[in-house]
Amino acid sequence: MENTIIELKFSLDTFYFLISGILVMWMAAGFAMLEAGLVRSKNTTEILTKNIALYSIACTMFLLIGYNIMYVNNPEGGVIPSFGGLIGNQATDADHSLESDFFFQVVFVATAMSIVSGAVAERMKLWAFLGFAVVLTGVIYPLEGYWTWGGGFLSEMGFVDFAGSAIVHATGATAALVGVLLLGARKGKYGKNGEIYPIPGSNLPLATLGTFILWMGWFGFNGGSQLLISDAENATAVGKILLNTNAAAATGAIAALFVCKLLWGKADLTMVLNGALAGLVVITADPLSPSPLLACALGLLGGSLVVFSIVALDKIKIDDPVGAISVHGVCGILGIMLVPVANNDASVITQLVGLLCILGFVFVSSLIVWGILKYTVGIRVSEEEELNGMDQHDCGIDAYPEFVSVRSN
Repeated sequence: MENTIIELKFSLDTFYFLISGILVMWMAAGFAMLEAGLVRSKNTTEILTKNIALYSIACTMFLLIGYNIMYVNNPEGGVIPSFGGLIGNQATDADHSLESDFFFQVVFVATAMSIVSGAVAERMKLWAFLGFAVVLTGVIYPLEGYWTWGGGFLSEMGFVDFAGSAIVHATGATAALVGVLLLGARKGKYGKNGEIYPIPGSNLPLATLGTFILWMGWFGFNGGSQLLISDAENATAVGKILLNTNAAAATGAIAALFVCKLLWGKADLTMVLNGALAGLVVITADPLSPSPLLACALGLLGGSLVVFSIVALDKIKIDDPVGAISVHGVCGILGIMLVPVANNDASVITQLVGLLCILGFVFVSSLIVWGILKYTVGIRVSEEEELNGMDQHDCGIDAYPEFVSVRSN
């Protein structure tokens, strides 16, 4: 009887892990739709190509290299991983199958890389971007992931990042920031005297759909990170995590809506979408410890901050077409630093040290990789290619051919 119960718990937790992973995988569609809606029509096919290609690269690189760097036979509290073989062997006392663990982890890697694609959109060479994806998903992300979720030195210190505000989101945003700094702004975005010219996206219904898909996928992102659901304690925890995740997203959108109204007298849909995502990123650092009211407050903070961050980055001429650096980077940092408010096991000093280690490593390693790409194959398309659109340059297929034909006539 006891063995039957153990097997049932193992099966249930494995199934929960797989379903959570499927929800997170669905976030790849969310990123694709959000980014396709926020770029111009002439760059739509290319951004979609980037999203499906980066997901495929992430899955392959994490299987061949990344997972064993992050998890297999690594020393407790270490800095350098052991580089064990592939995905290792099933532990005899495991709560779920090894393969389900790999599947759940690999979709997180793809999420980190998806953050980069929107920030560098409309002017980066497709193949340079994919080259960076190989390194980020195969080496950079797994190494800092070992320091934290893999039992490395940051985990030993007590650094808390429940579902990846820093490990996933701020990591992707930092890599994106380095790429944007080396890449430069899109043509026509900024004037010589400090003018900022808006470049509207082509399809706001698509961007809204993408946001709702991401919102839905986040329930797997945060809920699955509890790892177990087969007993009353863990099932209750999962329920609270989903409640807090939803609450923070909702108040994030509301906060952005009101901030836009106060600043400009208008309801800027793109800011509201990013407000919801900002609330999600903030709560991801620890969706279990806060009360529902505190989760709402965290969402309000994230949704408000992201508006000011997007405006501030524009003023210093950091061109991020989708607001990814603000949503995932600035709000990821906010979420990590607010963990001690509700979690007595976390300290401000440890959280700060963990952030500096992760973001410092990602910044330097990304700078090296982006720099090598820039001075070898190049990372930016020509001015003419940018003017004609990335679809024609990289893909040879227009996302909206009828519209292009009418426009050319």
